[in-house]
Amino acid sequence: MKALGIILSSIHNEVIDELTHRRTTASIPFGGKYRIIDFVLSNFVNADITNVGVLTQKNYQSLMDHIGNGRDWDLARKNGGLIVFPPFSSTHSDFLYETRLEALRSINGFISKQTSDVVVITDCDSVNVVDYNEVLEYHKEKNADITIIYQNRIATKDLYNHMNYEIDDNGKIISGKVISKENEKLNISLNIFVINRKLLVELLNNSVEQMYSSFHRDLIFNNINKLNVYGYEYTGTYLHLNSMENYFKCNMKILDKDVRYSLFGKNEYRIYTKVKDSAPSRYLKDAKVSNSVIGDGCEIEGTVINSILFRGVKVSKGAIVKNSIIMQDTVIDSNSKIEYIIADKNVYISKDLNLNGCEKEPYYISKGKSL
Repeated sequence: MKALGIILSSIHNEVIDELTHRRTTASIPFGGKYRIIDFVLSNFVNADITNVGVLTQKNYQSLMDHIGNGRDWDLARKNGGLIVFPPFSSTHSDFLYETRLEALRSINGFISKQTSDVVVITDCDSVNVVDYNEVLEYHKEKNADITIIYQNRIATKDLYNHMNYEIDDNGKIISGKVISKENEKLNISLNIFVINRKLLVELLNNSVEQMYSSFHRDLIFNNINKLNVYGYEYTGTYLHLNSMENYFKCNMKILDKDVRYSLFGKNEYRIYTKVKDSAPSRYLKDAKVSNSVIGDGCEIEGTVINSILFRGVKVSKGAIVKNSIIMQDTVIDSNSKIEYIIADKNVYISKDLNLNGCEKEPYYISKGKSL
């Protein structure tokens, strides 16, 4: 089954204002050397989905710098490959799209010209490893019009505004409603949809005529009795990023070896990212590192505990970094002590400085700032 991949890179930008002030949600750094979009692109490529469109809206320069022409994901191709759609207004409105439905309508002409059987549409605000070969096979076996990926799990605060589905014994979705409370086990949407391409074009055209505004409510549930809409249960790791607190927690989870293996340990589900010719990290005489992820090109002379360091970070002699996320090319000068800190790229923390946040409210230092 031939598939077209569509990535919505920007529609959740407002949920982590600090990290998306100069970048899209898709280009938020994660896990020592990755960006969120790396997981989405890699999931597609691992399933041989090599015709991929990325919709952008605001602050997308960092995303363009990262993905380039798609070469690092083997998506620099003459036929298909990676296509980036810059922000533009729909012909049916005088403003940039804000919702999933408006975004898809803006490229309906592109979708209608494709030859793929199905379209895989995904948001870009989570870390997961989805086997789309299995998903597409399930979609075909069920003779589905639409397949939605969900996870049966305890609802948490970060999943508010996601859909909860009622699913029958055959896997067919009967109804859905927005999650509004915690601590209940639900069939929670991951906002990943497989839709037959011709049907999607028809639904998008009709949505203009009917003045629809919601992808879930208007396109899917208004037609739930007319279409075969099935749920595919995803049982792997799913880390949803929708706040600074949750961004911090999700990064810290990869210090757990089981979570780390589920994301990065399987050769058939490799996660690709932009290749940089960095030197290996250097651990000098007084370096002490425990339970941490260290990116390439770092220089460690101080102490690093329970932390994630991206490429090119320098931790000077006597400095202590604990329970923190330190992004690319940041310098922690001598004898500084930091804990529960999220330092963006190119930050300088001067010597003898003590900085402390807390787990629920990590202290964020913006890109390029010196303290």
